[in-house]
Amino acid sequence: MRISLKLSRIQPSATLAINAKAQELKAQGKPVISLAVGEPDSPTPEHVKQAARQALDDNFTRYTPVPGIPELRDAVGGYFGRFYGVTPPREAVIVSNGGKQVLYNLFTALLNPGEQVLIPAPYWVSYPDMVLLAGGEPVAVPTEPEDDFLVSVEALEKARTPLTRALVLNSPSNPTGCCYSKAQLDAIMEWAVGRGIFVISDEIYDQLVYPPAERLSVVHWWERHPEKVAVVNGLAKSFAMTGWRIGYCVAHPDLIKAQSKIQGQSTSNVCSFAQKGAVAALTGSFDCVEQMRQGFERRRNLAMEIVSSWEGVKCPNPGGAFYLFPDVSARFNAQTPDSASLCKRILEEALVALVPGSAFGDDRCLRFSYAVSDETLLKALEAVGKVLKG
Repeated sequence: MRISLKLSRIQPSATLAINAKAQELKAQGKPVISLAVGEPDSPTPEHVKQAARQALDDNFTRYTPVPGIPELRDAVGGYFGRFYGVTPPREAVIVSNGGKQVLYNLFTALLNPGEQVLIPAPYWVSYPDMVLLAGGEPVAVPTEPEDDFLVSVEALEKARTPLTRALVLNSPSNPTGCCYSKAQLDAIMEWAVGRGIFVISDEIYDQLVYPPAERLSVVHWWERHPEKVAVVNGLAKSFAMTGWRIGYCVAHPDLIKAQSKIQGQSTSNVCSFAQKGAVAALTGSFDCVEQMRQGFERRRNLAMEIVSSWEGVKCPNPGGAFYLFPDVSARFNAQTPDSASLCKRILEEALVALVPGSAFGDDRCLRFSYAVSDETLLKALEAVGKVLKG
């Protein structure tokens, strides 16, 4: 069968593939522990579920406006006003089917064929492939563990060409968990805005930060330069709502209209009653989010204590999200010469599923998610440590 040529450069999601292999082993009766998928282990907060139940009882099950129901778009603006002191108007907000669709819509709306997007590496697995699907060219900008995998203005300037159209920032980062400081973020934004480079800031983990890291957003830069900045966020990570598929974007109203046009011809509106749950999340108490944040911080500390003891392994201390991204290249050998082969060995011998760093643009590393119970995390790390030692 003939398939579109544009798919020849697209890779399947590595995280989902690893998780599928783990599920296959589990089905065979093997006690596999998965640290591969970035999904909180907490349930969705009760007040959010209740709002969705009420919407169902009220038969709120029809089509809604493509960019989201008005009260949800207002709630998104209110979220930024609540935490960052900038309240975007309704016309500057769109709600999409998860942060992933927001990003896809943005790349599609912004890029002409061949235009380049700078993506600091390591990066979330889907960024480069989304750029390719939109007709653009992803340009990876390498970083080092000694710098907490944070990109510098100098490295970005070196990678810039006349075809550079956009820059993707992600802080806290998936896969590293590392965070930019306000000074670092401002320096990058000043560089990008000054050179006419559009900035897409993926802030999906902004509520999950651990002191001394700060909760930050570039929404202030959007307020000053709305034609050069888009802010992406959602409820999957902070409210344990991965399956609800609620992502949102703050951007120039013209760019919101463009995204709405794309969305209207692809998926149309987000699930109607899920939007009511999202309103409850954004306008209600964030105590439940704080409890999850504290739990993740405790697990981060537990995991770092163990991983830091592994000989030859280097791992920056993450300031947010729920991932570790250690450089394990010192443990490579003839049998396991790269991250993929080492992940395969760990899955087979330790029955622990991890994601190879090659999927994130850095083959030296492995990604661990610590969004599991303390007991499960400790058991998994002990088993991985034995394989690495061996």
